[in-house]
Amino acid sequence: MGKEGNLPLFETKVAKGRNLFKCYAASVFVGIIFICVYRAIHFPAANGQVLRRWAWIGLFLSELWFSLYWFVSQFSRWNPIYRYTFKDRLSQRYEKVLPGVDIFVCTADPTIEPPIMVINTVLSVMAYNYPSHKLSVYLSDDGGSDLTFYALLEASRFSELWLPFCRKFKIEPRSPAAYFSSTPQLNDCNPPMPQDWFSVKKAYEDMKNRIETTTRLGRISEEIRKEHKGFLEWEYVATRQNHPSIVQILIDGRDGKAVDVEGQPLPTLVYLAREKRPQYHHNFKAGAMNSLIRVSSKISNGSIILNVDCDMYSNNSELVRDALCFFMDEEKGQEIAYVQFPQNYNNLTRNDLYGTDMKVIETVEFPGMDACGGPCYVGSGCFHRRDTLCGMKYGKECERVWKREYDRENRESASVLEESCKVLASCTYEENTQWGKEMGLKYGCAVEDIITGLSIQCRGWKSIYSRPDRSGFLGVVPTTLLQSLVQHKRWSEGQFQIFLSRHSPFVYGHKKIPLNLQFSYSPYSLWASTCLATLYYVTVPPLCLLRGVSLFPEISCLWILPFAYVVVAKYSYSLGEFLCSDGTIQGWWNEQRAWVYRRTTSYLFAFLDTILQLLGFVELSFVITAKVSDEDVSRRYEQEVMEFGSPSPMFTILATLAMLNLFCFVWSVQRVVVDVQDRALESLALQIILCGVLVLINLPLYQGLFFRKDKGAMPTSVTYKSVALALLACAIALY
Repeated sequence: MGKEGNLPLFETKVAKGRNLFKCYAASVFVGIIFICVYRAIHFPAANGQVLRRWAWIGLFLSELWFSLYWFVSQFSRWNPIYRYTFKDRLSQRYEKVLPGVDIFVCTADPTIEPPIMVINTVLSVMAYNYPSHKLSVYLSDDGGSDLTFYALLEASRFSELWLPFCRKFKIEPRSPAAYFSSTPQLNDCNPPMPQDWFSVKKAYEDMKNRIETTTRLGRISEEIRKEHKGFLEWEYVATRQNHPSIVQILIDGRDGKAVDVEGQPLPTLVYLAREKRPQYHHNFKAGAMNSLIRVSSKISNGSIILNVDCDMYSNNSELVRDALCFFMDEEKGQEIAYVQFPQNYNNLTRNDLYGTDMKVIETVEFPGMDACGGPCYVGSGCFHRRDTLCGMKYGKECERVWKREYDRENRESASVLEESCKVLASCTYEENTQWGKEMGLKYGCAVEDIITGLSIQCRGWKSIYSRPDRSGFLGVVPTTLLQSLVQHKRWSEGQFQIFLSRHSPFVYGHKKIPLNLQFSYSPYSLWASTCLATLYYVTVPPLCLLRGVSLFPEISCLWILPFAYVVVAKYSYSLGEFLCSDGTIQGWWNEQRAWVYRRTTSYLFAFLDTILQLLGFVELSFVITAKVSDEDVSRRYEQEVMEFGSPSPMFTILATLAMLNLFCFVWSVQRVVVDVQDRALESLALQIILCGVLVLINLPLYQGLFFRKDKGAMPTSVTYKSVALALLACAIALY
């Protein structure tokens, strides 16, 4: 029961079958101890082979690192919990006093984040099943593009048709593009619907054609410019990185005339392009979010803030009410700072070719973090209490009575608000303030979301992870291997920067958050540092095969048992977790390949860049992942054919490692089969198996190197370099 005898607005259930997991974890831990004992007591003698001695030391250190990483990754698996909301109770108790919700949508470049995609996300969040006069939607355009502004202007007009259509027929999803693509032909089961359906679809197609035509032209015609005063702002825009603040209220929710075709009020809709000047650092997405927080506080000041990426459209119209079940719960709601929903995707292949869905993280690890004190903030699909984003510390006085933030009758006009808000989005506003430090999202890190969430938790607040049956948000994943690797490079680099800074969970969170939550952050913080051990494991054992240097127990020796058990148990449990997360066996195999590729390229470059940045040789950068691809690339992606296409240092590393393992595997098999060396098979069996598994993992890469002729094949220059480098490494190892 909640306070005053009210039933709670949400319940928490502990995951089943954890005793089985604890037995598995304990047995693997014992196996790891035996492996360490084997490495210690079978350490090569000082008067033995120097190569074997040094290779043994490196392998032992790598295994110690893998063991440590496995150990810290178990904290988030120990006792996952799952949350379930009661939206009917919320409506019964609080329907008349629901808080205002401000929704932030962020975009940065109209060329890689098409305006039509952006406005579909905007329309989907405008159409939430929530009182429209309590919703305010803000689009932050860090590209400062009049193309994006024009698209938003078109969306504001189309919303007059779209929102009543969504309400009337209770459709899902409420992104027009997603809805009409999932319903290409009208179902006859709803007789009143056909006329409305065809008219709304035609209106959407007309709007889409106008926006895409203008986007292709790359400029706004004079005829269109006359449609709205906001286009006059672009007379002062020099470049994307040099322009004044632009604030335009396209729909003023306070205006009684701002209604849809049924006479119902529309949500407030605001366009913001913060000021940018070459001499000022703009702090990437964190800077954009902080400008949004300030501007929205002047216009609508909603108690709750939702932020979504421009490619993450809302897939669940009830999501606002789901989030409020946590914030408004009488017993526990006052201690909750933010509610994080998972990021799901609508363009995944059946077997998730590049392992981008993070199924296990979403279904096991984040619920485990929730049990430890709360999940991290992942930058999109998160509902925040405004006060916590503005730096408030948790205390008993934080219990809030939900009420309307403003009296609608006593407000400045839209034009006055637009001018006054420009100051809040200026380059100089944050000078000598706590913005980016103790207020708003934190600066100085590529993953501003993680460090911001951690700082909120360190101020005493808790967070919640909610995974409703219907996905809350759907976005797009990279459709090429290089895009996926670059994305992970940015993520892992930011996480590693946090780990090495004063904001490390173990330093910043000491005595502020539970120890198990500190450990739960660690697997992601240490992504980058796993590159060294992985690179060692995929290069040194294969090269030692060429010299016949054994680094593992003989197959007839009992010491092989802990190695075999740890490998089989670990990957069997991993497969089980993946299948229980609605994955496939092929999808699991693709994810294993993806982790190998990331650890040997993305995490390597992230590790090096972080070290160089600490030494002052490079500056912090932010790479936006492209959200579009051409038709050939999309077709190959849908067929689950791996995309290479353009030269990259990452591809050179992957191809070289693949060729190295292929050469070593062929050489070792030749020694065992052709030369019939039973002794070699006995002592080198585990190394041969390891090498063979790496060859199997790299089959798509070999196809791209030698057999494919399409534009997505590996560039010829990469093929030549990788073969030459692999042969050179083999020659050095042999001679």
